[in-house]
Amino acid sequence: MFAGLKSAFKPDLPPRSLLWLVGVSALLLWLASGARHALFESNAWDLGIFDQPLFLLSRGLPPISTIINVHILGDHAAWIFYPLSLLYRIYPSVQWLFLVQAIALASGSVPLWYLARQAGVKAALAGAIASAYLLYPLIFNLNLFDFHPEVIALPLLLAAVFAARQRQLGWFLVCVVISLGCRDALALTIAALGVWLWLFEHRRVYGAIAALLGIVWFILATQVIIPHFQPAGVLGTSHFAEFGRTIPEILVNLVLRPDLLLRKLVTLPNLAYLVFLLAPLGWGLSWRHLAPLVPAIPQLAINLISTAPSLKDVVHQYSLPILPFLLLSVIAAVAAGESLIQRPRRIILWALVGWLALAQYPLFWTRYLARLETWSATRTAIAQITTQGAVLAPAAIVPHLSHRPVIKVLAEGNIPLSEFEYLLLNQRHPGRLSAPDKVNQLIERASQYPDWRLQSTQDGVYLFRHAAIARRE
Repeated sequence: MFAGLKSAFKPDLPPRSLLWLVGVSALLLWLASGARHALFESNAWDLGIFDQPLFLLSRGLPPISTIINVHILGDHAAWIFYPLSLLYRIYPSVQWLFLVQAIALASGSVPLWYLARQAGVKAALAGAIASAYLLYPLIFNLNLFDFHPEVIALPLLLAAVFAARQRQLGWFLVCVVISLGCRDALALTIAALGVWLWLFEHRRVYGAIAALLGIVWFILATQVIIPHFQPAGVLGTSHFAEFGRTIPEILVNLVLRPDLLLRKLVTLPNLAYLVFLLAPLGWGLSWRHLAPLVPAIPQLAINLISTAPSLKDVVHQYSLPILPFLLLSVIAAVAAGESLIQRPRRIILWALVGWLALAQYPLFWTRYLARLETWSATRTAIAQITTQGAVLAPAAIVPHLSHRPVIKVLAEGNIPLSEFEYLLLNQRHPGRLSAPDKVNQLIERASQYPDWRLQSTQDGVYLFRHAAIARRE
């Protein structure tokens, strides 16, 4: 099945400079996400939600996130977490997720370089396109936003197109199947990829396989797997409440309610989103070469009709399935000599300006320093949580304590403290789902019960331990 891999890649190896660029980029991305985490700016959503089930899987326990009370397959049917959990068997650390994400994001430039050379683009221009990819703001921003398994699919989608064009069926199947295992919604991207390969690339076998696999997995994931593990069904449908509550209902209303669809599409937020999405690659896009955007249509449509602002930016993961096909459109325009810019240095300069304008690097000296005043106290409190007992903590602290069977996020509402062994509270930074008044009430409640012991307090950070639970253990 993989016999053609060597012949497909041997004739034109990427320059050493590109490989160095990929390595340095991966290292910088890893350091950036690690620094954010160390500053207590990572979050229960989504890092804690993924880290806890991975730890549990590595210990042979049911991979249920107690943050949302859902089995890992009930979130987005992402079976990729099962092989990822093997890394946690080596050593349980959230740094594995940061490393995998950094490598996946940086390595996308390699298949992109091959695709450019395959299209007849000169080596220097191919290198500039690969550099522009690494400077695309979403790459840096998404790397900072905790961890999301669909980043693994980014280089694989590009590699799948290269494999299809090289008629390497085995590698095409590997790339497609693994991509499907990263998120349920990627099935729509894969199905649309099949349509594009059939109609525009004249790879009918590859197109039929991708379309069939995408449709079958989407139905299986959203109608069987997710409902089995998540009684509420596909949670993402709440973003499209005006069209219906279930996926079939939403699809029907998209067809029967063109008036509603038009109102959702033609908005100022959507216009701004398209500008942010396209501007960093504006140097290379041409209306004559937009056919490669066909696979991006499902995700782009989802983002445009959604009510959630997070689906309309270059910060969150929802724009990731669009990026590979934007870049394929750029390659087509450059290969035809119809891009706005054809000089490598100018391409990189444009990309650098886009990165400086839209990348969220200023967060490192603004928002990411907000909790610095309680950083030492928080580390001291975390170090004193020495058992696997249940913990209640603010959302920003949860990913540092999620290697245990039970952990919950401090939120509004009545919280039964008897369920926990540890109660970690921060008066100055209570968390986005709580408030100082709520924290003060919990401190007062814990102080009044004889079973709760104040284990440490410093700079407004309180750690209580439930003595009765500790004795039972």
